Amino acid sequence: MKSPERFIQDILATTGISLNGGNPWDIHVHNPALYRRVLSEGSIGLGESYMDGWWDSEKLDEFFYRIFIAELHEYVEPKFQMLQQIFLAKFFNLQSKRKAFEVGEAHYDLGNDLFQIMLDPRMIYTCGYWKEARDLESAQIAKLDLVCRKIGLHPGQRVLDIGCGWGGFAKFAAERYGVSVVGITVSKEQAVLAREKTKGLPIEILLQDYRDVHEQFDHVISLGMFEHVGEKNYGVYVKTILRCLKPGGLFLLHTIGRNVSQSIIDPWTQKYIFPNGMLPSIQHIGKAIEGLFVMEDWHNFGVDYDRTLMAWHSRFSEGWPKLEKEYGKRFFRMWRYWLLSSAASFRSRSNQLWQIVLSPKGVPGGYVSIR
Repeated sequence: MKSPERFIQDILATTGISLNGGNPWDIHVHNPALYRRVLSEGSIGLGESYMDGWWDSEKLDEFFYRIFIAELHEYVEPKFQMLQQIFLAKFFNLQSKRKAFEVGEAHYDLGNDLFQIMLDPRMIYTCGYWKEARDLESAQIAKLDLVCRKIGLHPGQRVLDIGCGWGGFAKFAAERYGVSVVGITVSKEQAVLAREKTKGLPIEILLQDYRDVHEQFDHVISLGMFEHVGEKNYGVYVKTILRCLKPGGLFLLHTIGRNVSQSIIDPWTQKYIFPNGMLPSIQHIGKAIEGLFVMEDWHNFGVDYDRTLMAWHSRFSEGWPKLEKEYGKRFFRMWRYWLLSSAASFRSRSNQLWQIVLSPKGVPGGYVSIR
């Protein structure tokens, strides 16, 4: 019977990753208890042992890229943990109205100082559009403008922004396109700063759940919030959008997506980054909109999220001295692990980034795709 170390070594050998090797993506082990911990605890054991300083990799993103390409998580994820997550997702609504604010408190309320250092000046916390961009700021401006053009914004229109973050889209749309915006968020910290950043503009920032919106708007957009809705709530979510759209209005859904339909996410990510999260598949979205919306356009630019995440990591690392005293070394390793493993998930095409334009009854004469 193989030892835990030999078992891990043999699995990694199929990816070109070596234990204590000389390549930048190789893994360097500081505590030999790592092997048994990973085999017994799966992704949580791998992530927590990194946070504890048990191992390192110079190019963590390249390490994970090779892991994802080879689908190695299938070999080491304990079945009990996966079954436990599946059970909870199947029999409980982890994204119910009562639980909706948990992700705001756990993630988005971590501290505006953290996100101000990591993100671009507009504090856009979603994938940038790098088609012609030269840096993170221009990539985010390009993405915001892309959204505005895709829904055909005109002066005087009113837009609902579900999951408005720190008000970046609302401010951009109000200043560049002359529209008014109502933004909703489940994060207290986001709401406070968003109101400050959009002061004096025709923008209203509300701390509330999407299910409590009962007004009508010319258009609805949602950038990077659908990942917190959950399969059990997709029907209610889509019907809420439909209720809020005026005749002829468009809905733009910007979301991370996955290639297979699952109701769970990586256990480490669930525990440390996004509690109660769930990534939709094409099937999930198709089932939710069937009979309610016409799918006018489906745009995948998931590879741009790799570049966005690497830019966030660079800014986070450069700004860390200003954050270190408040957040501590273990947080630094946790956040770095998340950013770089996430970048690898898009680089390997394991995850996607979709912008989907939907209309209630179809655009007369057809919708013209915008890129």
